[in-house]
Formats: sequence, structure tokens, C-alpha cells
Amino acid sequence: MTDTRRRVKVYTLNEDRQWDDRGTGHVSSGYVERLKGMSLLVRAESDGSLLLESKINPNTAYQKQQDTLIVWSEAENYDLALSFQEKAGCDEIWEKICQVQGKDPSVDITQDLVDESEEERFDDMSSPGLELPSCELSRLEEIAELVASSLPSPLRREKLALALENEGYIKKLLELFHVCEDLENIEGLHHLYEIIKGIFLLNRTALFEVMFSEECIMDVIGCLEYDPALSQPRKHREFLTKTAKFKEVIPISDPELKQKIHQTYRVQYIQDMVLPTPSVFEENMLSTLHSFIFFNKVEIVGMLQEDEKFLTDLFAQLTDEATDEEKRQELVNFLKEFCAFSQTLQPQNRDAFFKTLSNMGILPALEVILGMDDTQVRSAATDIFSYLVEYNPSMVREFVMQEAQQNDDVSKKLTEQKITSKDILLINLIIEHMICDTDPELGGAVQLMGLLRTLVDPENMLATANKTEKTEFLGFFYKHCMHVLTAPLLANTTEDKPSKDDFQTAQLLALVLELLTFCVEHHTYHIKNYIINKDILRRVLVLMASKHAFLALCALRFKRKIIGLKDEFYNRYIMKSFLFEPVVKAFLNNGSRYNLMNSAIIEMFEFIRVEDIKSLTAHVIENYWKALEDVDYVQTFKGLKLRFEQQRERQDNPKLDSMRSILRNHRYRRDARTLEDEEEMWFNTDEDDLEDGEAVVSPSDKTKNDDDIMDPISKFMERKKLKESEEKEVLLKTNLSGRQSPSFKLSLSSGTKTNLTSQSSATNMPGSPGSPGSPGSPGSPGSVPKNTSQTAAITTKGGLVGLVDYPDDDEDDDEDEDKEETLPLSKKAKFES
Repeated sequence: MTDTRRRVKVYTLNEDRQWDDRGTGHVSSGYVERLKGMSLLVRAESDGSLLLESKINPNTAYQKQQDTLIVWSEAENYDLALSFQEKAGCDEIWEKICQVQGKDPSVDITQDLVDESEEERFDDMSSPGLELPSCELSRLEEIAELVASSLPSPLRREKLALALENEGYIKKLLELFHVCEDLENIEGLHHLYEIIKGIFLLNRTALFEVMFSEECIMDVIGCLEYDPALSQPRKHREFLTKTAKFKEVIPISDPELKQKIHQTYRVQYIQDMVLPTPSVFEENMLSTLHSFIFFNKVEIVGMLQEDEKFLTDLFAQLTDEATDEEKRQELVNFLKEFCAFSQTLQPQNRDAFFKTLSNMGILPALEVILGMDDTQVRSAATDIFSYLVEYNPSMVREFVMQEAQQNDDVSKKLTEQKITSKDILLINLIIEHMICDTDPELGGAVQLMGLLRTLVDPENMLATANKTEKTEFLGFFYKHCMHVLTAPLLANTTEDKPSKDDFQTAQLLALVLELLTFCVEHHTYHIKNYIINKDILRRVLVLMASKHAFLALCALRFKRKIIGLKDEFYNRYIMKSFLFEPVVKAFLNNGSRYNLMNSAIIEMFEFIRVEDIKSLTAHVIENYWKALEDVDYVQTFKGLKLRFEQQRERQDNPKLDSMRSILRNHRYRRDARTLEDEEEMWFNTDEDDLEDGEAVVSPSDKTKNDDDIMDPISKFMERKKLKESEEKEVLLKTNLSGRQSPSFKLSLSSGTKTNLTSQSSATNMPGSPGSPGSPGSPGSPGSVPKNTSQTAAITTKGGLVGLVDYPDDDEDDDEDEDKEETLPLSKKAKFES
């Protein structure tokens, strides 16, 4: 449907009594079977989807306002409005509504807003019209009582509004206002206050158009100055005429536009300052006033946007170096208010609005303004920038990337003096303003951090066939901007504790960490490369020593986010740099206090245990077990130790996995529950009773066959006893890599203080990082005990091969074992696999 008469915008009234734009489409009326009645249908012009499907209820009160608006309530707190592009379309749909309800289309409201009692209906039927007293000074009290008595009844309100419209009564009342002021008749002025306030509560657009006209609005405001509850009248007119000055930063040539701006400002002033705070009952009776202001703003933005000369002059003066500071401040404040008004536009028009601003050069202009010393101007520029980012972050990203490319081209041509992007990039300017915020509560920094977060959020980045915005922008950001963002963090963490630890610095670093944590979660290799290459995590963990708990928790949250990715590149970096050390220190220094720090650290270790992150489990137990083994009010650390022992025994004894598969074999399966019990007993016994670092070697049982298989648990206990008899035998401890990993020993010297000293593991005791089969010596499949009767050593050349006999092997295993021990390492590896 292309008929412009039926082109409408759909609005709904939100909880804050503000109108939300739901989209633009074309309206029609027709019978809807599902709703069992004639209905209003609005289909979106963009994709034809159904924006609105509303049955025309015979009892619903529809209101026609300003010739192009139809407003009604679907439920108690759900108001709807259709704003037509043309008056003809509004009249057409209004006739359909009136036809369904059996009303005369000449009325502006089809129904009473609230049901009345039968007695009221009877009285109203007997008196079809409301007769107003003659507009005289002596009858002002009578008029005030009539208005007050009509407000509780919707039908009487309707009749009163019609009488006021038809007789030109409002202008007569305002003439009496001048008479009362000249005579200083305070009692009459108090009555006029009550009358005018009551007319506002009639919620009638036709009355508002009279009251807010150029000739009447100041007199209406004058009437509202004389509140009987106040000892002295207010001076609203004096403020509006003398104090509040209308500034045309750029001359407005359209008189209609100028009049609309004046009217909107004054009506907004009446709503916010003149009228008393409405009661719950009165709040709903002023909805038309809210709507009047809202649609006025829509008209103003539309008229300004169509005035090409106005916008051209605005941006020309804004970017002109000759413009003085005061003038520039006025221009910026106007632009800020202009952007704020644009929030009332529908999405398509708002898109065109910001595109127009972009073409006019708003972003280069903001760059100039943000470089100024005036705090108020910078604050206004920040607000404008926030409108741009929140509505279209891609537009901002495209601009800063083009700017960086231009700067790179310029820098290539310079031979002596280099121009760094940090000095001139808009986004770096924003970061610097965030870092240099002088507000003790960092209100501006918080706002700017939110904008940066929106800009680096991949969720709102576009992807096309030719290019991916995420790849391009993140590459730009980490090359040109990340070093500016992390500068205060790196400058403050050069020692073992923060060099500056005041509250404002801590707040700033917390904001930086919040953004970095967001990057870890949502970016991929960019942030990973940056963290590992710049050793960022180690510097962040210095903040664990801060006296501000919130900053220490931010640092911990950053590390927790990294661990949560379960990325082995990160894990190797953490282990190589021993980055659990500051966390363990903080945990021990926290002592027995049950607080957020305690819980957060335990949760991190619990995550490692539950997710079975093997490399980190081994690293923590090998280096920090001595410091953590006495923590018994949670089972987290003992559980980590258990995990560590399980994985080491699997490394030392690869055939334990085969034993587990035997348990699952159908030959031994009794039922599901029995299997679970046997496996649980098997591995519990294995973990609890075996000593660290010992290999489980199953002796060859040459006298049994497949028919003599023992119960798995009995076999395991028998093998355990045989192993214990060989405890004192020499184990071969050759490390595959030939290197010995350092281990860290934690000791409490005084109170909860911790000294972490590096120990060499020259003596590779069982359980040390360098011992065979431990995670500290990757590549060691296991170890082999020597029998006293053996004379030939197994030659492995850098590695150990553990041979474990299956309990149900044949007697031929003897001969196979003798042959295998003479094989080269490469063949043995194949044989083992």
C-alpha cells in the first residue's frame, strides 16, 4: 500500500509517561476473525510485518487530537497513538471508528473515559448541555466550583470542555485576569488559578491549542502564579520574559518554526515548573499535555532538518577557527539540544538525521571541541558524542579508522618530525578525557568508558561480503589505542604493589580493568596477543596488593575471566610466569576472614577443579600445595590434590585406562549400579592409598588363565601389596626433556604473611615437578621399577616406558617382555601405542 494518506507512526506510552516510537507503516481497517470484530491494522512499510492489530471496541474512548492524531487506551496502563502523515487519512480512519461505535465523526472523543453510575447517566440525559455562568468578576467563585465539581465525572468533564470551546470562554476568563490584577483582587486571582488548573485537568487538545496560542499563553502562566497555598505569588512571567533569553545562535528565518520553539519551551516550563506536582489521579489527566510537547518536538526537529541553509551555517561556524569561544559554546549547546530532540524521531527519520550530521562533519567538529580547555563545552560535546555512538557506533568506527589511515599516510611523508596517532585520533582523545577526569567520583569517566565499551563490542559490528568490521576495527584499536588505555595501569604497577593507591586512582584503574575484562570475554586473538606479549596479567595482579578491596577484586575478576576461557595459551603463560603467586598471597593475607575476596579466590580454584583443567591443577598443587593444604573449611584444595594424583597415576600407568575399559567389558558387568560401585571403589582406593610418584606395576601372573579371573577389586589390592614390597627399590628417574622445572614453596613467616622462594628441584623426589610422570616433565609415559633379579637396565635415551601386564594375559607375556626391553625407543613407543 503506497497511499500516503494512510501512512502513520505508531506510538505507545511507557511507564515514564513518555511516547515510544514503535515504527512507521500503513493503517487499514477490516474484520479480523480471530478478534471477532472490526480492527485497526498497521503493517510496517519496511517489511510488511504487523506493527499493530487492535480491535475497535465499542466501549473504548478514542480521541482525535491536532487533526492528525488518534489516541486511545487498550488497557488501564497501555495507551496507543496513531500519528498520520496527512489529515485526510486521519479523518478516514476516524470515520471508521465512529461508524463501529455509532458516533458522529464530528466529535473529538467517542466515549466517556470511565463508566458512571446509573443516576449520573439519568441526570446527564435529562440535561444534554452544560450551561456556564456568565463570565463576570462576581461569579468567579461559582465558575471555580462548577469546574471542580465536573472533574470527578468523565461525562461532565466532556460537557464542560465542549462548553468552554464553543463559547470562547477561555479568552473571556483571561480578560478577567487582567482586571483582577489591575484591581489587585487577590481573591478573584485565587479563583482564576483554580479554574485554569481545572481546565488543564480536562485533558483536551482543543483547549490546549487555545491556551498555548501566542496571545494567551503568558496570561495562562500569569493565572497559575496565584496559588492560594502560597503566601506570595510566583514570578514565572518575569523569568520567561527577562531571565530566560531566546538565543538564535544561527538566525531562524521561518517564523512558524520560531513560534513553535517558543511555544514548546513555554509549555515545557508550565509542565515542569508552573503546575504543581500532580497526584496519582491527576497524572493520568495530564497525558494530553505530555503528548502535545512530544509531537511539538517532532515537528521542530523535522522543520530544522529540512532547512539546509540553517544546518550549513551551523557547522560552518562550529568548525571555523575564527569563531570565538563564547559563540562556539552556544553552538555546541544548541547542537546538544538538537540531538536530544532527535530522540523523538521515528527510526527512519532518525537515521536520516544522523546521516545529515555526519555529512556536515559533526565528528571532526567534535574532535576540535574536545580539544578545548572549557570543561562545560567538553561536557556538552561528550553528550553529543554519546548520542552518535549509541545510535550508530559503526559510523564512529568508520570515521576513526579513516582518520588513522590518513594520519599513517601523512607520517610516511614526514622525515624528521613524526605525528603520532595518539595526539590526533578522536578515540584516543576520548580515552585521555576518561583518564584525566578531575571529578572525584569520575562521573565523566564512567560515561566515556561506557561509550568505549559500545565501540569495541563485536555484537554491534557489521559484517559484509567485502569486509568484516570486527577484524578491521579491532586491528586498528589494538594498534593505535590500546596502549593509551593501558598507560595508567602500566605506570602504576612497576613494583610489587601499586605506586599510587589513592581512591580516585583506584577507581580509574577499576574502570580500565572493567573494559579489559570485557575485551577478554568478547575479543579473540587480539587481546590474547596483547596480554601475553605485554605481560598484562602480571601487571594487573600487582593490584591484588591494593588497600582498596574493590580494585583487588577487579584484578581477580580479570584473571578469572581468562581462566574461564580454558585456553592453553593463556594457561601456559600463567604457569610460566607463576601468576598464581599474587592470588595465593592475597588469599593467605586475607586470613580467616569470610568475605568476598575469600569466596572469589576459592571459586576460582573450584572452577579449575570442577572443569578439570589439568595443566593448572598440576601447577597449583606442585607449587602451592604446602601453603594451601591446611585449608579444610572447604574441600576445594583437597579436591585439587585428588585430581592431581589421579592424572599423575594415569600418566605413570597408561594401562590403568585399559583396566578401566576391562571393568566396562560385558564379561564383568553385573548391572549398572554394581559397575558404578566397583569403579568408585577402584579409583578411590587407587587415589587414597598409592604414594606420590610411584608406578603401579602389575606382575605377570603366569599361572592363571582367562577362566581364573579374580574380582577387580581383589586383584587391585593384591597388586598393591606386591607393589608395597618393592617400595625401597630404585626407580629410574630420567627426565624426557632433560630440564628440571622450578617449584615454589610457600611458608608463613609471621601472621598471614607469605614468602615465596624459588627452590630448585635438584633432588627429584616423588611428586616434585621434575619427577618422571609428573606434569612438570611432559612426555614421560611412566616409570619402571627394577626387580632385584634384573641385571640389564632398560635403555630409554631420555624417556621412560612403563610396562604393565594385564591381569588376564597369557603366560607368553614373559617372552614378549624380554624381547620388548631390547627394542629401540621408537619401536617401543609404537608397541606401547
